Formats: sequence, C-alpha cells, structure tokens
Amino acid sequence: MIYDIQNYGAVGDGVTVDTASIQKAIDACHENGGGQVLVPGGRVYRSGSLVLKSYVELHLEMGAVLKACDDLEEFRLFDKVGKNVLRGEGEDAENSKSASDAYIPSYANSDYSGKPEYYFIYAKDCEYVSITGAGKIDGNEAIFYGKITPWHIDGAFYPRMPMLFLENISHLTIHQVTLTNSAFWTVHMVGCKDVLIDGIRIINNLRMGSSDGIDPDHCQNVRIVNCYVESADDCIVLKNTESAMEYGNCENIIIANCTLMSTSAAIKIGTESEALFKNIVVQNCNISKTNRGISLQLRDKGSIENVMFSNINIDTRHFSKEHWWGGAEPIAVTALPRKEETKLGHIRNVRFQNINCCSENGILLYGDTPESICDISFEHVYLELKAKTSWTRNYHDLRPTCRESVLTDHLYAVYACHTENVNFADFTVEVEEALEQEMVGRYYINACRNVKGLLE
Repeated sequence: MIYDIQNYGAVGDGVTVDTASIQKAIDACHENGGGQVLVPGGRVYRSGSLVLKSYVELHLEMGAVLKACDDLEEFRLFDKVGKNVLRGEGEDAENSKSASDAYIPSYANSDYSGKPEYYFIYAKDCEYVSITGAGKIDGNEAIFYGKITPWHIDGAFYPRMPMLFLENISHLTIHQVTLTNSAFWTVHMVGCKDVLIDGIRIINNLRMGSSDGIDPDHCQNVRIVNCYVESADDCIVLKNTESAMEYGNCENIIIANCTLMSTSAAIKIGTESEALFKNIVVQNCNISKTNRGISLQLRDKGSIENVMFSNINIDTRHFSKEHWWGGAEPIAVTALPRKEETKLGHIRNVRFQNINCCSENGILLYGDTPESICDISFEHVYLELKAKTSWTRNYHDLRPTCRESVLTDHLYAVYACHTENVNFADFTVEVEEALEQEMVGRYYINACRNVKGLLE
C-alpha cells in the first residue's frame, strides 16, 4: 500500500513544519503491516526528527525535498544538550571573548563515542527499512555553523546531528536518493546487518567539518555500490565506535564502482577502531581532488585484517594542514595509539592491486612497532608525484595519536617506518621535475623488517 504524506496533512510549501503529518504516515504504514510512505515530487517538506519503522519504505519522488527545519528545537535529543562543546558562532566568533574562550576546533579534538545527541531521521531495532527514490533529503547545514574560514567550517557544537542514524537494522536498503547539506555524518549505520546502498548521491559542503558520507559502524554484510560522494572529511569510512561494542565486528564489506571526492580521506578504515575489521573488498573506484585517497587508521585496540583494494584511480592534492588530517597521500596505512594507555591492535594481510596514483605526496606506512603493520603488498601500482597546490609538502601527518603527530621531513615516494613484510611488485614511480629538488631519495625505510621490491 501507498501512504501519501499529503493525505496525512503535509503541506510541502517550504515553510510549514510537516513533521507530525509525515510521522503519522510512517506510523500508519508500519501499523498496517508495511508499504510505501510517499513524499510527492515538486514540493519542499520541512521537518524535524522522524522515526522510521519496520517494513516501511520512505520514497521520495523526483523533485521532492525533505529538508531539516531551521529551529533546532524541532529535533529530538538522545541526551542532554549540556554535553555539547560550544565552539563560537559565525565569522566573528574569534573576535568574541566568550566564544573564543569556549572554542575548541573539532579537528583538534574530535573524540566521539558514536552516540549523537540530536537526530533527523532515525530507526532502531527494525527490519526491512528502505529509503528510496529520485528525490532529495537536505540536512540544512547552515543552522549548525560555528567558526568559518576560507578552508573550513566548524560546527557550533560537537557532535552535531547526523542526517540518517540507523541502529540495529536488518535488511536495510538506501537506493537512488540524493543526500545533501549534512552538518555531520550523513549515513551513520550502527550494528546493521544485510545493508545495500546503491546508486545514491551525497553532495555536502567541502568546507563543512565532520560531514562524512557513509559510516558503517560495527556493521556486517554491507554492499556500497554505484555511489557518488562529495564531502568534507571522509567519503566512505568503516568504524568500530566504543559505544556500540555489543554489535561485534565490522566485516564482510564490499565497496565498488564509486566516484569519490573529499577534503580528508575518500575511503578510510578507522580512526574509531575498538573492534575487528575484516573481510573487506574495495574495487573499481575513482577518487579525485582529495586530501587522502585510501587511509587505514588504526588508533585503538581493534585490528584490521583481510582487506583488498583493486582497480582504483586516485588523484590527491593538499588542503589546509591546520584544518584537515592528511597530506595528499594516495595511500596511508598507520597504526598508532590514540592514548598512552591504548593497547593497540594490528593491521595485517592488506593488498593493493592495479592502483593508479597522481598525487602531491607519496605512500605512507607508519606503525608503532613492526608487528603493528605487517603482510602488506603492492602489485601493479603506478605513482606519479606532481605539484598541484602551493601548500607545503615537507610533512607526514599521523593524527590523531599521543605520539608526535606531524613529522617534518622531505618528500618521498614511499615513507615507511616500523612495518614488517611489505612487498612491492611492478611498482612504478615518476616524479615531476619541479618536485625532484624536494626529494633526497625516493624511498625512506626506517626500522622496518623485510621490505622488498623497492629500488633507487
């Protein structure tokens, strides 16, 4: 059956708050055994928090926009607002004594347990939930603005409101929709099983901090395919957050045929890494104009095992070092403790095959000890080093960690420290003449065991 939200009182004039009408349609659909909740095209429906339920398909027709309200009071809370860290408001925040006293930028302190406070679209403990259609969901990011610079927009508080927060859902489908203007993680899935995300577009502001694209967190049996993601911070990032340990590992993940652009990492595993990541395949993707192509960032007690990256084109460039983690590396594999007391896991059995890279920096491998990163292979990898921006290139970014976070050094095609059993086969490096003078050698290998296949 079809449950048209207009039949439940939704106006869709871009001004009226239609939350209650949309929720009535969702509730009726669920109570009658399931069906499609229809958001008709050609209108803008303003809404606060919505709760999806089992056997409900939220379908947005072409031209339909479901847009978050302007008033934060329209959004429901998981917990008290008092936990939020205020960060100042607007472009003049740094000139305000009260705002600057409270200001802690999210890129400097982004510890996050994985539990948001506000929510826009939420579902928990459900099965067979779908969000589909050629319409658009708009997170109305501007209501969360804090400090603004030419390179970065920080939120007025942290953590902000995810667009979709979906917890413990079995058989979840997100198909075709456009998700835009999210001020925080766009699709945060926690403990979900049997997930299909197919053909969606995520178009976020490339200056809006922490507006990740897709975040599977302690999820299993996930397929993310045929998607376009443009976001500040990471496009697709697998996580194991501390607050969701009851859901187990993040495993059996396929990411394929995606086009990605990011001011941080296009594809990342971590940094929240409290449980095991395993059995992950990433293939046939194009990454462009990104600060870091592929990043494995182990910072906690979990481990990363059995991962394959293949048939990927990577184009990276530098962004502001102050505001974004990363230094234009096409591939970065790092394992370092977040805190002094962290008992760090390991990264093991990772393959990179048929990768083309054009970047302003080289490949970074950096472990806490050789045992923390081992059994890594690079096969049929082409790396072209080319200057693209005026940002400095003499550093290696290891954030976040209790160790030294940013190392000042020369440019290298491969910078490896504390790794074991790393093999390069058919590895080709070309360096633009303008960058040759920044290099004292093509490869830096320090405190590593058994690195094969690199020749000066």
